Amino acid sequence: MQNKTEAIQKAEQVLYKTYNRFPVIFDHGDGVHLYDSEGTEYLDFGAGIAVMGLGYNDPEYAEALTAQAGKLLHTSNLFYNQPAIDAGQKLLKASGMEKVFFTNSGTEAIEGALKIAKRHAFNRDGHGGHEIIAMKHSFHGRSLGALSVTGNDHYQEPFAPLLPGIRFAQFNNLNSVKELINEKTCAVLMETIQGEGGIYPATDEFIKGVRELCDKHGMLLILDEIQCGMGRSGYMFAWQKYGVKPDVMTVAKALGNGVPIGAFLAQREAAVAMRPGDHGTTYGGNPFVCAAADKVLELFEKRNITAHVTEIGSYLWEKLDQFVKDHACAVDHRGAGLMQGVEFDRPVGEIVKKALLENQLVLISAGSNVIRFVPPLVISREDVDLMLEKLENSL
Repeated sequence: MQNKTEAIQKAEQVLYKTYNRFPVIFDHGDGVHLYDSEGTEYLDFGAGIAVMGLGYNDPEYAEALTAQAGKLLHTSNLFYNQPAIDAGQKLLKASGMEKVFFTNSGTEAIEGALKIAKRHAFNRDGHGGHEIIAMKHSFHGRSLGALSVTGNDHYQEPFAPLLPGIRFAQFNNLNSVKELINEKTCAVLMETIQGEGGIYPATDEFIKGVRELCDKHGMLLILDEIQCGMGRSGYMFAWQKYGVKPDVMTVAKALGNGVPIGAFLAQREAAVAMRPGDHGTTYGGNPFVCAAADKVLELFEKRNITAHVTEIGSYLWEKLDQFVKDHACAVDHRGAGLMQGVEFDRPVGEIVKKALLENQLVLISAGSNVIRFVPPLVISREDVDLMLEKLENSL
């Protein structure tokens, strides 16, 4: 491997510049640790943006991928494949939904969910022109459709005009949703726990109230579980804590533990809204990615990952609560399970950078002034203690 400086210079020459990357080249990982090209060990509390639920180099997971790679990678959706059937069954069992469509990413899962909402309304009313209510400060992806329902002007402005008929309510403000409903509204879309917006869980009153509004007005409830799903909240899916079931759900990130796969799931009328030819994907749901998801779902159940997240998440909560009390610059703490955030009274970019480069701790932000703690779901209490020690040093 060429030296780090040369490699980074080459990357800046060949890679399209849409990221401001940190000057680190990660080479391999093991458990909850990453190792750079020079052999330095890092404690990872970012998990590839909440992706590596099982951590790095899990032997059972790696064995399953190796076996499938040596057998069959891709055939297209013109044919059936067994891993997709197996992964689909496990995902429906875990969620209680009725149908699943596998995609390549969370963004594509959002696109499919939006199409279900519009198709369902078209089937019912016999015409298009329907509207969707989304939330301010939300994040659903970077494609034009997903960007249209992302409530952040900074992301949207360079790419306007976006999809018409999107109205934005205030998250956790039920009246703001009620005020936007009209005869054209076909769905309400929201994250069960807002991620990029600053780690805000839905309140019990809000999510149950939105479900009631959807039932009353014949709208679909779409819950984005791309980041907060797959055990991260201490429940397999965050909405299960509230006892509120969506009509459509999106999932990705930890579903593949590093292999790019997403899915949208539907129940009741939403499960039969789309017809053959309404949607498709070349790579989505191929044997390789579905073998990965199938093994992830198997290992989550076998190892009782959600119980572990509940236990370690409570410990992390206790420690971060004390951290906020001990530091005047830390002003709030919120989240659930192993998806927690600490809000500071200043931008956190320099803290995150110093943690990485001087204390070998991988952290990520949520917005400008929140540090987001989304480690692999297999971390220990000792990992939490070491993380806090490194965080203290970074301040």
